[in-house]
Amino acid sequence: MLRVRCLRGGSRGAEAAHYLGLRLGRTFTGWVQRSFQSTQAATASQNTCAADDKATSPVPKDCPVCSYNEWDPLEEVIVGRAENACVPPFSVEVKANTYEKYWGFYEKFGGQSFPKDHLKKAIAEIEEMCNILKREGVIVKRPDPIDWSVKYKTPDFESTGMYAAMPRDILLVVGNEIIEAPMAWRARFFEYRAYRRIIKDYFNCGAKWTTAPKPTMADELYDQDYPIRSVEDRHKLAAQGKFVTTEFEPCFDAADFIRAGRDIFVQRSQVTNYMGIEWMRRHLAPDYRVHIISFKDPNPMHIDATFNIIGPGLVLSNPDRPCHQIELFKKAGWTVIRPPVPLIPDDHPLWMSSKWLSMNVLMLDEKRVMVDANETSIQKMFENLGISTIKVNIRHANSLGGGFHCWTCDIRRRGTLQSYFE
Repeated sequence: MLRVRCLRGGSRGAEAAHYLGLRLGRTFTGWVQRSFQSTQAATASQNTCAADDKATSPVPKDCPVCSYNEWDPLEEVIVGRAENACVPPFSVEVKANTYEKYWGFYEKFGGQSFPKDHLKKAIAEIEEMCNILKREGVIVKRPDPIDWSVKYKTPDFESTGMYAAMPRDILLVVGNEIIEAPMAWRARFFEYRAYRRIIKDYFNCGAKWTTAPKPTMADELYDQDYPIRSVEDRHKLAAQGKFVTTEFEPCFDAADFIRAGRDIFVQRSQVTNYMGIEWMRRHLAPDYRVHIISFKDPNPMHIDATFNIIGPGLVLSNPDRPCHQIELFKKAGWTVIRPPVPLIPDDHPLWMSSKWLSMNVLMLDEKRVMVDANETSIQKMFENLGISTIKVNIRHANSLGGGFHCWTCDIRRRGTLQSYFE
């Protein structure tokens, strides 16, 4: 019988990793299945951790990049920009990730700016968020402003850009390494350009810098006939494990990954395919274990408004999108918290997200959380957990597709690499 306990410095995570791999590997087909199983077995064999498994990965002295989880004390962060944000063209991958009530909005405004007045309010909200982070002692970096309305063309497609609002979508920090995600939307193909100045500075200070294989985003990456007309279609396709992205080439958004020390959890979604997950699994082995988890979600895209790890052995699990593997966490001794129903009104525009951005919070440390000033129910939930709430209003910024976790990428947290599964 598997026994998994949540411990700082736990030592026998390989057994848990192997079990997770066996449970989850049943969904794979063809080479994906064989590749994942063999990689999982190899990872497990190399990660039979000894009792003194408290050693950290070597990080250059004074390197500003070092983050292993979602809750250690936050010292430096990248916060996105809403400036010049444009509505993405209404292509098949955008349609598959947005709700039908907004399809007319995309058809009309694709390639143009989001509504100017709304954008102005979002920009002001994020500026205030940055000011509050600074007052809490956090160093804040920002991407460069770029004209996202410029049309670009590759041998395989043409598009306009979108924004540099959500660094969590494109950047994943694992230890002292910054990984640039390849992305899956054509409108986000060149989004990395806004962050290159910052990343080069971090690289020059000793950080590792990895760019995942850039996809061609050719037509073959997408199911051009993805049969989606309604929410009912979404549920049916999700239950069948069908997604708009194919296995033509690796793709993933960084926001489909959530970190807990040596164990990193990921979902197969509309923007993250099995090839992308396998690339990450091989890249991070043997020091880290990548596990697939899944949810009852009609529109899987980015894990952090569905399953948000907020502390060692503590996770917010969306009650509307239950996790199929939640018993594995409960048996491991984790506390699973169902956040309250969001309070955001129905008439507030959410062009690129759901109301559950209320649980898309940013932990400043185990006892401080940045949370929406309007969401009094979840504030009370955190206070009952003994976690102080730092209240910030980003309601208009939410409309662009993200909460606090999405709008940020934590560059440095004061902590060491630990195993939280035995």
